[in-house]
Amino acid sequence: MTENEPITAYEQVLDLFKKALRKNDLKFTAQREMILRCIYENIGHFTPEMLREQIIVRYGKQKIGIATIYRALSLMEDERIVSSISFGVNGKKYEFGMKGHHDHMICDQCGAIIEFVDNAIEKQQKTIAKKHNFSIRSHTLQIRGYCSICKKEILASRF
Repeated sequence: MTENEPITAYEQVLDLFKKALRKNDLKFTAQREMILRCIYENIGHFTPEMLREQIIVRYGKQKIGIATIYRALSLMEDERIVSSISFGVNGKKYEFGMKGHHDHMICDQCGAIIEFVDNAIEKQQKTIAKKHNFSIRSHTLQIRGYCSICKKEILASRF
């Protein structure tokens, strides 16, 4: 599987997760499956706290601690089931990591995340790697700045 080939079947993701758990001598539990299911069905970017709220809404008041969610996310990130965007001291936001390659624009004011794919950028990265005899395994591109709403607010506050 390359970074451009998304995994779409939940059963495939579940199998990868179970293998990762076994590899780390961990048990497959109902709580871990709830976490995986909610991540798989989540369409956006989320914090561990947002994920916990989603689990509670979907499954009711379950005994699932935030530490369990953090540990599961850490394991899933190691296995590339999820990927994360760091917000420094403000923590991370996660997303399902097997939906196919894309890059991000991140608003420094409101934290909005805009996903995009640009074939010219992808082609240029390959050209640069070839020029340096470098083999790309994966990459992330984050463009930081201001979304259109925050840009208008910033400009308006200057006058």
